[in-house]
Amino acid sequence: MNMTIGQEFHIFDNWFIIHFTENEGMAFGLSFGGEFGKLALSLFRIIAIVAIAWYLNDLIKKKAGTGVVLSISLILAGAIGNILDSAFYGMIFSFSSFHTVAELFPEAGGYGTFLHGKVVDMLYFPLIEGHYPDWIPFWGGSDFIFFRPVFNIADSSITVGVFLLIIFQRKFFARPIGEEPLNEENVSMEDIPAQEEQTELTSDTVLEENETGLPQTDSSKE
Repeated sequence: MNMTIGQEFHIFDNWFIIHFTENEGMAFGLSFGGEFGKLALSLFRIIAIVAIAWYLNDLIKKKAGTGVVLSISLILAGAIGNILDSAFYGMIFSFSSFHTVAELFPEAGGYGTFLHGKVVDMLYFPLIEGHYPDWIPFWGGSDFIFFRPVFNIADSSITVGVFLLIIFQRKFFARPIGEEPLNEENVSMEDIPAQEEQTELTSDTVLEENETGLPQTDSSKE
C-alpha cells in the first residue's frame, strides 16, 4: 500500500483514473447500516457465495452451456473477491486516511476485526461530465458525471456476469438445464428397433388403405 485515501493517477487523460478509496463493502462504494449493517452484509455475502457455488456445481454436473457457466462463475468470483476484502482487510492493515498510508501487519494490529474490514475501490471512469438542466427537480444545476461510482475488479466481474445472463437469457435457458437437444446422435440403439417397427406398421396401414380404395373393374364389359 503506497496510496492515501483520495490519491489518484490518471491513466488515460481524465476518463480512466486509478482513484484509491475504501467503502463499507457494498458494490460501487455504497454503504449499509453502520457496524451492524456491515456484519449483516458480510454474513449475507457468505450465504450467497455458498448458494451460488452449489448452483454452479449443479450446472456443471448437468453439463449446462458454457455461457451460463461462465456468467455464474464471474458472479461467484466477484462475490468471493469482495468478501475476502471485507473479512481480512481490516485485520492486516492499519487505518488509512487522506494523509497517512495504511501499514501492512502493523504491530498494534489492524483497524478492524473479522468481517468488519472495508473494501478497496480504485477504478474510476468519469467518461462524461456536465451539468443537469435547471428545470430538473432536485438535481437541477448540479454537476453530472457518468460514470461517477468508483469500483473494483470484483464489482466488474459481478456486473459482467449479471449482464450476460440478462442479455443472453433466452439462449442460455432455451431448454431446461441438463436436457440434451434432440438430434440423431441422441437416439440410442435401443430406440432403433422400435422406430423401425413403427415405420413398418405405418407402411402396411397405408398399403391396405390404398388397396381397399381402388375402384372395382367390371369384367363382363370386356
